[in-house]
Amino acid sequence: MKKAVFLLFIVFVFSCKNETAKHVVKPVDGIQLELKYAKGFSVTDYSTYKVLNIENPWPNAEKSYRYVLINKENAAKTTFMKDAFDGIIINPIIKIVVTSTTHIPALELLNAEKTLVGFPGTDFISSEKIRTQIGQGKIRELGKNESINTEVLLSLNPNAVIGFGIDGNNKTFETIKKSGIPVIYNGDWVENSPLAKAEWIKFFGALYNKEKEADSIFNTIEKNYLEAKKLAQTVKNKPTVLSGAMHSDIWYLPNGSSTEAQLFKDANLNYLWSDTKGSGSLKLNFESVFTTAKDADIWINPSNYTSLKALENSSSHNAMFIAFKNKKVFTIANTTGKTGGVLYYELGFARPDLVLKDIIKICHPELLKDYKPFFFKPLK
Repeated sequence: MKKAVFLLFIVFVFSCKNETAKHVVKPVDGIQLELKYAKGFSVTDYSTYKVLNIENPWPNAEKSYRYVLINKENAAKTTFMKDAFDGIIINPIIKIVVTSTTHIPALELLNAEKTLVGFPGTDFISSEKIRTQIGQGKIRELGKNESINTEVLLSLNPNAVIGFGIDGNNKTFETIKKSGIPVIYNGDWVENSPLAKAEWIKFFGALYNKEKEADSIFNTIEKNYLEAKKLAQTVKNKPTVLSGAMHSDIWYLPNGSSTEAQLFKDANLNYLWSDTKGSGSLKLNFESVFTTAKDADIWINPSNYTSLKALENSSSHNAMFIAFKNKKVFTIANTTGKTGGVLYYELGFARPDLVLKDIIKICHPELLKDYKPFFFKPLK
């Protein structure tokens, strides 16, 4: 009899514990968001909530980050294991702060630009829609990315801050997190191909419960890109290409494994440093660059110089290149928004199809006859 009572007691206690813990989430198999190119994030849908993983927010990151995306109703009745996640975000997002202009196009493409309430360095934003919102006082200036005005940001009380960091040592982000506002690190810039960077629109799609819209938008961009790439491969002539420019006696140009070099390859060009590898830009002296590229057919993206005269004034040696003499130098620096922000730095990641078409038009003018370059213009 005593044994029977004891067993009943155990069953009762066990049942009570299960009743108390019935809303504690223990992950089961979920549905993974399809990603074709991006490696830096993943999203798994568990029906009542989603888990967002950020794998590589900056080069050589030693930690990955996990976030819960959940609606308000389910959040009220769900308990997550302590310290299992780096933040719990109520979605769809109602108010957001982003910290890089590369985040802006995704908001616009998903018709979510009105949720943006703050940004560090609003003068760098070129989008006409966002500039209108800034002019109306609907988007607050937050200072600089390294030292965000936390007082203003906390007063905005966003659902999340989309952070951008090069090493994870931004003390401002730590202050924001301690206040209870989740900071989600966005690593689109670390991806190693143009289409991988563009696919980060699906990251924003998950935040806004707009996965289908994000997928459709990306599929269109991918289709346009691959069609342009295929067209470029029909041309037998591969112009030789120089890129970058010299600053303080060092010439910075894309390494052969960079997204810029990938664009040159997909445009069917002979990039003269295509066989190099590494992270970051190549750093060479002038003599090395001149020896290799003095006869290059085209010079693409000579840093921030906005005219041939400015390029020559920075160093008279620049005028010695054949591409300079033939006025075959093309820049992104002269396509800007109303306050001087360079449009390429805002939209280039999101629309690699336009970037590729620009380069094809420049280097294979017989193709895309009715196309007008969107970002690149010849230096005058």
